[in-house]
Amino acid sequence: MPRILQAELLDSLPPDHPDARASRRDLRVINGVMGNHRWLERVLPDLLRPGEAALELGAGDGTLARRLAARGIPVDGLDLWPRPDGWPDGRAWHRADLRTFADYARYPVVVGNLIFHQFSGADLAELGAVLRRGARTIVACEPLRRRSSRVLLGVLGPLLGANRVTRHDGPVSIAAGFRGDELARALGLADDAWKIDAEETALGAVRLVATRRR
Repeated sequence: MPRILQAELLDSLPPDHPDARASRRDLRVINGVMGNHRWLERVLPDLLRPGEAALELGAGDGTLARRLAARGIPVDGLDLWPRPDGWPDGRAWHRADLRTFADYARYPVVVGNLIFHQFSGADLAELGAVLRRGARTIVACEPLRRRSSRVLLGVLGPLLGANRVTRHDGPVSIAAGFRGDELARALGLADDAWKIDAEETALGAVRLVATRRR
């Protein structure tokens, strides 16, 4: 089935709204079930060279960056939201639109966790053109667009007491998600210049590591 892009409720709420806080809690649980953060902890150390930092797109409440920092993995954040409480000491926070951010050249490794699916094909093509000019490696975890992902969410959501925002945004995210190397192709990475490693997981994730060949 083709991607279907719809607005997510979380994007319309201020960061301190009770539903936004509840939805971020749910996202932490969802990331745990999908294993996204654990996977990023494993792959990022081998992708960063001494003195480098990764840039997390859509860094949100800083959960991933704090977890990585605790393991000595340096990550700066980029988001439209204000810098969150408890952001790792010494790490930069860029409050900007990722489509118009001007300092990508500072970051050879760019990370997106459940963020790329929020953008249209045209936006992804434009963002990919920017990232390709500077990034050496692009790493992503995104929703897997398949029926079993919706079934899993439908079962787990009520059991975990998911917030109304999560109950809306979860299926929307899956419908806008990816299969196989779709994200790499949408970003313009699926050519001889990039080594593409893409996998689908049983727990509803598409994982991508795209590394420049030269």
